[in-house]
Amino acid sequence: MLKIGAHLIADVIAHARADHPDEACGVIAGPAGSQVPTRFIPMVNAARSPTFYEFDSRDLLALYREMDDLDEEPIVIYHSHTATEAYPSRTDIALAGEPGAHYLLVSTRDEGAGVGTSDTDVEIRSFRIVDGVVTEEPVEIVPMA
Repeated sequence: MLKIGAHLIADVIAHARADHPDEACGVIAGPAGSQVPTRFIPMVNAARSPTFYEFDSRDLLALYREMDDLDEEPIVIYHSHTATEAYPSRTDIALAGEPGAHYLLVSTRDEGAGVGTSDTDVEIRSFRIVDGVVTEEPVEIVPMA
């Protein structure tokens, strides 16, 4: 199960809406070994595409160095789908390289139709992706402490 603060979910949704119609992507880091997401890190979609996301390799290297310096790890890797449900695509599955991470997807497919303007209307789902096997997991959104 992914247990995550409501403020972090709000940040992910805001990023997905801001980048729509392109896919948004980013990381939520947390203390190494904790599985507790704490630090929201929006990234630039280097692909600038409505159907694909890609982290810039230099930005990703800098992020991993920063997380290492702070004794953090990627707890959540998130991105949005702009025209489909919040479920990993074949490409998402093939590129999933963090077996310990939660893969959080947000669908902004209804944004253009004026639907999904409330955070409670947005489709959010989380998955574990290990060796090409996708397992959906519950998401528990907790209030800010």
